[in-house]
Amino acid sequence: MTWARRTAWAIVAIVTAACMGAAPGAAAPPPAGGGWNDFHCRPSARHPQPVVFAHGMTANGLENWFYLSNIFARAGYCVFTPTYGQTALGLGWAGGLDSLATAAAQLGYHVDQVRKATGAKKVDIIGHSEGTTVAAYYMKALGGARVVDRYAGFGTNYRGTTLYGLTALMTQLGLSDAIRSIGCGACADFAPGSTFLRKLNSGGTPAVPGPHYLNISSENDEVVLPYTSGQMPPAPNVRNVILQQVCPTDLSGHLAMAISPNVAALILRDFDPEFTTPLECFAVVGDQKSPPSVGVPFPL
Repeated sequence: MTWARRTAWAIVAIVTAACMGAAPGAAAPPPAGGGWNDFHCRPSARHPQPVVFAHGMTANGLENWFYLSNIFARAGYCVFTPTYGQTALGLGWAGGLDSLATAAAQLGYHVDQVRKATGAKKVDIIGHSEGTTVAAYYMKALGGARVVDRYAGFGTNYRGTTLYGLTALMTQLGLSDAIRSIGCGACADFAPGSTFLRKLNSGGTPAVPGPHYLNISSENDEVVLPYTSGQMPPAPNVRNVILQQVCPTDLSGHLAMAISPNVAALILRDFDPEFTTPLECFAVVGDQKSPPSVGVPFPL
């Protein structure tokens, strides 16, 4: 996904967030305890876990999360949006390019910093795209399960993506090492069947006991192919959601999910049993070619 396209979407997201007074938590001022990247923030009794957001490939903590992080901060959460996985290829801006194992270790470092600063024993994690893969690996392979209470991901990807066959072609041509050498280890790691993905899915699932997993996938995802790569095998602590089966008029693709009020509402309700704000399903139209637009809501 080009930086120009991401920047255009970021501008759309700012306008959308400013105009959507009906989005969950978007209208009220921040209650005590809320804060964004504020290491003086102290979690409230209602929201004892700070929320750490894990961004996607070529994104960073600011660009990917200014919409959802604002919603969660206004809902009273201490929220943190680190950037990880940077290489020279990202020119000091884009993250998520280094190997996924390296990114997962860096995410773990940020989680430890947040826990130390806030005094929280555990955190919640929200991931988008690569951020879901990185977070799942952190919890499974790097000991993160002991310090993560709830996890939610959208645009989820645990088994790689064909990207219309490009990743398979890269593997067949033996280009994985070359791709890594120019600063995109993540590109090679996302090829289905990669060493990284085999380790993530060892035992038949990326999930481990302990954390609660919420996976939100879109039938219109144009990046994670097939979109079912983002679903986990059934387990007591796993919940899989297909966005269009919950909200048929939300046509969000891979990027638009990051600014979908329906995705925000699903995660808020999953994280907080006391979240009683009536949920409405907003019509969202968007794909990789056209920015999203928000239409008339109907009951969720």
